Amino acid sequence: MIKYRVKLTPDDNGTFLVTSPDFPEVITFGETREDALHHVVGAFREIIAGKIHYKEPISKPSRIKAGEPFITLPLQTEMKVRLYEALQENGMKKAELARILNLHRQEIDRLLDFKHSTSIGKIEAAFAALGKELKIEVADAP
Repeated sequence: MIKYRVKLTPDDNGTFLVTSPDFPEVITFGETREDALHHVVGAFREIIAGKIHYKEPISKPSRIKAGEPFITLPLQTEMKVRLYEALQENGMKKAELARILNLHRQEIDRLLDFKHSTSIGKIEAAFAALGKELKIEVADAP
């Protein structure tokens, strides 16, 4: 799971400001602590989507210290981030992946689009084309 540190700062109007040391671009707020943490997941997703669109590297999460607040990216978002990183690592272009998978370029774009729900089968096939395998682990919730 991809987890990013966040900093919650109470504001003088009773809201919570949320920032992240891993992504200086992340700035949002919420009426409550829980509301702020909910909003910041969306902020992370938007910023990471922009980095993917502009083919920029995605910041690695820094170490989370005990008691420090953090967010966990949704599973489908994580799979798409990992796929993007595998593409970058292999130096493969989306057009080449489309040829290997016998898909249209638009379908490859959707594989990396957080707003598009993608079947596990397509994601799994994309990882296989990159010489990777997708593993899923189930663990008890904290």
